[in-house]
Amino acid sequence: MDMENESADILISGGGVAGLTAAAAFGAAGFSVVCVDPAPPVTERDAEGADLRTTAFLRPAQDFLNRAGVWPILAPEATALSTMRIVDAGGKEPEARVSRDFEATDITDGPFGYNLPNWLIRRVLLERLAELPNVSFRPGVSTKSLLARTKEALVRLSDGARIKARMVIAADGRDSFVRHALDIGARRMEFGQRALTFAVTHEGPHDNVSTEVHRTGGPFTLVPLPDYEGGPCSAVVWMETEARAQALLELEQSNFEAAATARSAGLYGSLKLVTRRTSWPIISQLANSFYGPRTALVAEAAHVVPPIGAQGLNMSLADLDTLLDLATADPEALGEEEMLKAYERARYGDVRTRVLGVSALNKASIASPTPVRDARALGLKALHDIGPLRTSLMKLGLGSR
Repeated sequence: MDMENESADILISGGGVAGLTAAAAFGAAGFSVVCVDPAPPVTERDAEGADLRTTAFLRPAQDFLNRAGVWPILAPEATALSTMRIVDAGGKEPEARVSRDFEATDITDGPFGYNLPNWLIRRVLLERLAELPNVSFRPGVSTKSLLARTKEALVRLSDGARIKARMVIAADGRDSFVRHALDIGARRMEFGQRALTFAVTHEGPHDNVSTEVHRTGGPFTLVPLPDYEGGPCSAVVWMETEARAQALLELEQSNFEAAATARSAGLYGSLKLVTRRTSWPIISQLANSFYGPRTALVAEAAHVVPPIGAQGLNMSLADLDTLLDLATADPEALGEEEMLKAYERARYGDVRTRVLGVSALNKASIASPTPVRDARALGLKALHDIGPLRTSLMKLGLGSR
């Protein structure tokens, strides 16, 4: 194939979960797609570089994954999330002093969503892309330059190829090359935190309950996974100050397990590691614009939030859902300014609200002074115990539009 003068409807810069899902969805809709990423996806749990985070796909995200032809393959591997339990353990000792359950049955006829490990999601997405003859995924290849013209964008890749695309989708992360190339700024908020991610087995069953334990430094969240070697298993996201997170990473395994068990308020008994530990910095970020000439910014190229309430990737898939609706409604207008403006109008306000809201929740979760912790516990009670407020917040969190 002549790589020097290719044409495609869409060039996707970034082959993470969002970029691969975009390739599957637009490919299934009949568009020709080239997707590139500088790093080959890691699709085995224990391989070096595997993404040990998990994603809880909420209902709207599942609908979009169906459009991409992916959800039927993912569903058998997914763990249902029927209850969201929020626990305040902000007293003198790390014990649950306030616990409230938010039940999916209050607002829907099924679970809130389903949880899956990111490395497995990547594997399934690659299998789906291999079925689509109009999609070309190129790992080990990055975007090197972007020149937007009236009718097309000219993209030069690191392997020397030049792609003429009617639309570019920037899905290349929080430090997006494409966003910088278009000179689109972003407002970033630093929290001085890192998130530790790993999986554990535990003595008590999770009963399809996702549990978020608040004390200081950030929430400690256990999200259900399928049983591992006959025992109940959960993915953990443990947010802490940078210094504390680094100290935890350096602990010998048994000491780390003891620390994690204590931080979980002992809700599921002793926690035992079944994966290695990884970490990444926590920020909030919002791009000044979600589009540029012939280009749409999606996912972390457009917005980043702390991992609270399963908002991150679900917001990203909502971006793609909106973009695909616009593209299929008028395929001839793909990548034109009016289409891209419509995309930004549809997404920017909702995304901004969620970024600000999750950032505020994260600041509250970091708090260490006793009066602030007590106020957080009272707030949790109020959010749950006032019925109309509880259901409204759950619908908002679920992504109702």
